[in-house]
Amino acid sequence: MGATVWFRRRPYDAARRMRPTFDLQSHSRWSDGELPPAGVVGAAAAAGVELLALTDHDSVDGVDEALASGEAHGLKVVAGAELSALDGTREDLHVCAYLVDHHAPAFLATLHEFREDRNARGARMLAALAECGWALARTAVDARAAGGAPVGRPHLARAVWDHPGNRDRLEAERLTDAGAVLEAYLVPGAPAYRRRTTPTVQEAIGAIHDAGGLAVWAHPFWDLDEDAAVLDAVDRFASMGLDGVECFYVTHTEAQTRLVTGHCERRGLLTTGSADFHGPGHRRFSAFRAFDTYDLTPRLGAIAEP
Repeated sequence: MGATVWFRRRPYDAARRMRPTFDLQSHSRWSDGELPPAGVVGAAAAAGVELLALTDHDSVDGVDEALASGEAHGLKVVAGAELSALDGTREDLHVCAYLVDHHAPAFLATLHEFREDRNARGARMLAALAECGWALARTAVDARAAGGAPVGRPHLARAVWDHPGNRDRLEAERLTDAGAVLEAYLVPGAPAYRRRTTPTVQEAIGAIHDAGGLAVWAHPFWDLDEDAAVLDAVDRFASMGLDGVECFYVTHTEAQTRLVTGHCERRGLLTTGSADFHGPGHRRFSAFRAFDTYDLTPRLGAIAEP
């Protein structure tokens, strides 16, 4: 399979750029996505994706289904996960795992520990939402926790949005969907946000490497605002063994993309990309291949190997 397969020009591309046919971050119902893994793969195939990674948060439970669906649709699916991590005072940086042994007992145990910490934080944030005066529709959240699935902030925001007793207040605060609830109450600095305790970025990288995988820092300009802070973090994480950075991302500007890509190329790091698909109904992350490489050449390394 030739190296240019992931950059075919599509006839519907009005900008006439080399739109990528890879998309290396996506989410299913095993974390905060709308579709089952096979549904994610089917949507990716319909959008022209040829190289896909399923990267549910702290979970690889959907990978086998995604791999089987990839074979049925004729596209390559990479085993992956997205690990939430701490970096000093910075909270919720994300490190994507690629090509991990998703059946390795040690890796599965580590992910279980990370999910337990995530779920404990979720319980603290639910309590904080209640303290803020919100009624909570807890059935779906409690079912996920009981089943061992990750409980993330989108599920907590949905617990607020779905309760009929909150309708007047939601309207008064101009919160138009669950995503708006999340941004108003569940981001760092917001009233109901609570911090995780583990893992650090270095621990996340170590867990990925122990499972035979590659560690890539996801959407750096989603987590950090300043150019210098992003480049400093790339350098520090590289010293911890980071393999690459998700330079090409749906919310990154061209200037941000060129800056971090050039820096990673000088350091010999992989440069990946994604539209961070969460489902067709998501207000921000609803379409595959909705990111631009700006005529730069991504460096996918072993991720793109047949």
